[in-house]
Amino acid sequence: MSLPLRKSSLDPVQIPGWRWQPFLDEAIAALKPFNPSPYPIAETFLQKEGSTGSKAKPVPVTTATWACSTDKLRQVRCACVEAGMAASVLNFVINPSCRFDLPFFGADLVTLPNGHLLALDLQPVDKTDPEHTQPVWEQLIPVFERWQSELPEGGPIPEEAKPYFSPAFLWTRIPLGEEGDALIEQVIRPAFADYLQLYLKLVVEAQPVNDDRAAKLLSGQKRYTRYRAEKDPARGMLTRFYGSEWTESYIHGVLFDLEEASATPLSQQGS
Repeated sequence: MSLPLRKSSLDPVQIPGWRWQPFLDEAIAALKPFNPSPYPIAETFLQKEGSTGSKAKPVPVTTATWACSTDKLRQVRCACVEAGMAASVLNFVINPSCRFDLPFFGADLVTLPNGHLLALDLQPVDKTDPEHTQPVWEQLIPVFERWQSELPEGGPIPEEAKPYFSPAFLWTRIPLGEEGDALIEQVIRPAFADYLQLYLKLVVEAQPVNDDRAAKLLSGQKRYTRYRAEKDPARGMLTRFYGSEWTESYIHGVLFDLEEASATPLSQQGS
């Protein structure tokens, strides 16, 4: 069965069997009041078909990208991967305009053959800047504490990654099967909604900053996106599915495209 051809980043993503569909649908609904516009993405990255597994038993793979922008959000994008038993992934990141003192929103929902890896955070642009972090953390930490107590620990994160996560980084590993399904529905899904709703509240309240502050925020955003592009854990999987050239173009030109986008003068980035 061929999937609907997507011509715009706002066209619906509909992948049979993709377990994270309800999360994307809820995020899109939450963003509607912000009057999203399509984010420019080349057609090869809007939807891509491939296969994995053996020649005798190939497994179809679909990767789709939903994306938009708003007056305060430079890029909102969701990378959606469905590869049967091999992987099912939602990687959802909101990149704010540097004209507003906002964190990133990040959600990684990953199902692999050995279990689910699930992460949520409002990730700081500059963790060392209390003016940037404290107003967010004061509201976010109670949300984190509410849900973290209901989930197993995800384990330590690398030292080099710590500057890019808040103290409210919700990170867990849960098993496949009924237990994991129940935790996803009863804990992860409402936690995702809570983190997203808090983020969108911050967006509504955000006021424009001056040029010096915007330049500082842009510098922090670039550090974050460079790190994420360099260390993207999906690189190996996507390379197996589609090859290195497509994967590197996708990581640098779509998923973490700030270096290319910031060639635009600061005065034109956001309202």
